[in-house]
Amino acid sequence: MEDLVRKNLASGSWPPGYMIPSENELSREFGISRMTVRSVITKLVQEGLLFRIPGKGTYVSEQKIVAKSLSYAGIREQLEQMGYEVSTQLLDTTRELGSEKLCKIFGLPQGTYFLKILRLRFLKGEPLSIHTSYIPADLCPGLEHQDLINDQLCHLLSSNFGLVRKHTQETLESVASNAEEAQLLHIHEGHPLLLLEDTIFGENNKPFEYAKVIFRGDRITITLEF
Repeated sequence: MEDLVRKNLASGSWPPGYMIPSENELSREFGISRMTVRSVITKLVQEGLLFRIPGKGTYVSEQKIVAKSLSYAGIREQLEQMGYEVSTQLLDTTRELGSEKLCKIFGLPQGTYFLKILRLRFLKGEPLSIHTSYIPADLCPGLEHQDLINDQLCHLLSSNFGLVRKHTQETLESVASNAEEAQLLHIHEGHPLLLLEDTIFGENNKPFEYAKVIFRGDRITITLEF
């Protein structure tokens, strides 16, 4: 049964959003026990090929995008190279005092001001990720007045402020969406997300940007290479 289900998924016979037959129907069709059917379906759900909606049924998932770490290239750059239609909404740019955590990351004293840039990235018109960047305000005067929608932030920092990435410290973990994230990403609260945090260092081996990117975990897979 598993091979035939995978064949239906691969061929497009069961397209994204399609509600597959019930466990009872599959049990009768393949002449196997309902317990065996449930085991196969559970495995495919865990792989992200299918998803369940309680009280309704089991559906075919959208095919996940496979992207590399952002230390390799920005997500917008990667998606555009794959041929995807990508757009950006600038949600906020604010100058604010850095938290204790933020000042510690940069090795700067309490009372340091940072420019916070908050953006929402869309893929084919649907929200995919929330990007939050913090940069010491003294390093990027006037950055908030530049084109943060159409230009990539890394290009603005390198070309206009001489902040060129030398290396990146990166962490990746799975988290659940809070109410604000759920509203922005058009998902329900508690939906699985991928949290990618980058601390970006320049030529002087000092950090100049801390970035936090939250991805919809059902739409993208991040690969890491060592």
